[in-house]
Amino acid sequence: MGRFVQGEDRRQDYLLPASLDDYVSADNPVRAVEAFIDALDLKALEFAGMTPAETGRPAYHPATMLKIYLYGYLNRVQSSRRLEREAQRNVELMWLTGRLAPDFKTIANFRQANGAAIRTVCSQFIVLCRQLGLFTRAVVAIDGSKMKAVNNRDKNYTAAKVASRMKQVQDNIDRYLDALDRTDREESDIAEPKAKRLTEKIARLRAQMRDLAAREEEVRNAPDQQVSLTDPDARAMTSAGRGTSIVGYNLQAAVDAEHHLIVAHELLNIGNDRGQLSSMAAKAKDAMGVDALDAIADKGYFKGEEIRTCEGIGVTAFVPRPLTSGAKAQGRFGKPDFVYLEQENVYRCPAGEDLIYRYTSVEDGMTLHSYWSSNCQTCALHDQCTTGKERRVRRWEHEAVVEAMERRLDHAPEAMRIRRQTVEHPFGTLKAWMGSTHFQMKTLKHVRTEASLHILAYNFKRLVAILGVRPIIAAIQT
Repeated sequence: MGRFVQGEDRRQDYLLPASLDDYVSADNPVRAVEAFIDALDLKALEFAGMTPAETGRPAYHPATMLKIYLYGYLNRVQSSRRLEREAQRNVELMWLTGRLAPDFKTIANFRQANGAAIRTVCSQFIVLCRQLGLFTRAVVAIDGSKMKAVNNRDKNYTAAKVASRMKQVQDNIDRYLDALDRTDREESDIAEPKAKRLTEKIARLRAQMRDLAAREEEVRNAPDQQVSLTDPDARAMTSAGRGTSIVGYNLQAAVDAEHHLIVAHELLNIGNDRGQLSSMAAKAKDAMGVDALDAIADKGYFKGEEIRTCEGIGVTAFVPRPLTSGAKAQGRFGKPDFVYLEQENVYRCPAGEDLIYRYTSVEDGMTLHSYWSSNCQTCALHDQCTTGKERRVRRWEHEAVVEAMERRLDHAPEAMRIRRQTVEHPFGTLKAWMGSTHFQMKTLKHVRTEASLHILAYNFKRLVAILGVRPIIAAIQT
């Protein structure tokens, strides 16, 4: 074969290394996996099966099963059937488990039965990172990303979807009825078989209509007027990147700006991020063990109450205000064009007039003060300001908190750049690892476990890249 590299005869006898340990180098990440899991108190973490039964077949130790899963997710192998095969043929996994090879059902049952404990292990890894002194900047970027569930869009129903499909089916029924009527008037050899086919199609469509009527009732009785058939907890959500909706979950993550470690996460079946800022920031602050934290998020998180809550727990928020002013969109003055004068408790408009306080109202639990001027109708800028009798401006009772944050953003133009380069990369990495169908498990409880395994694997790989295998093992064992 010329000067090509030659393989060896597979029938040749060799004196192979005497132990599996010789196949695993000192810098192999599986050694760090073993050190980390062996250092955990799995009984305190409440893993099932820590006390073996006195009778029956011996069970696999939870540490062995956890090692299989962490190794699998580190290497993009999430399926229990594929993990079963890897345990039988993969030398690294043989080393990690002591050549144990559980069947796929045992592997799957472990993940299903130990969801809460696995999520705690993910938190314990962040404790290790904190002990290694990796969180020195106390800055996190918070974002959410829509992840696909095991639920086809056609098997998710909302009131609008059901109504649209019912109209489509009814239109088809009407069309076939018209065709059947025309066929009945025909006098040809093909009229009878054609009528039979049309009758069968109409019967099938009417059965579909009955199914849709049942779905309509289910949707009407659902708390959020939405029903998913395959994964009952999955919800239709708009994906900003795709420009369409997906049926899935909203993965929230707080990412450390220094080393890009995911310090806190949460999986929700709520499609928007507006109410998640303070809870995610609080989790990140506790995980990093800091007294004060800077939290950067995009405009989807802007909510006055959330920003105020952050201030109360020692979190400095950086969230841009979304451009939602209808007047501004139509070329008129927006609220930012009106300057609030705290001493006088008035707003000064672009024309120099003062909008004075008029009354207080409560809307969605928020106390709002209303201001306007009596001179609007004679103002030269009236048409640029309002289409009504006078321009009214409302002020939340804690608006000063939001204004202080906006001033901080004005003095920190790099904040949004830090957010983008910090939090968007981990989501892209996770989705690439997950494949086209992001999650494999069903229901929120179990999908949360799967998300925690993905994030544990991501953080583990980041830590190996930051420190290396040997320093990690040394830190764990000291």
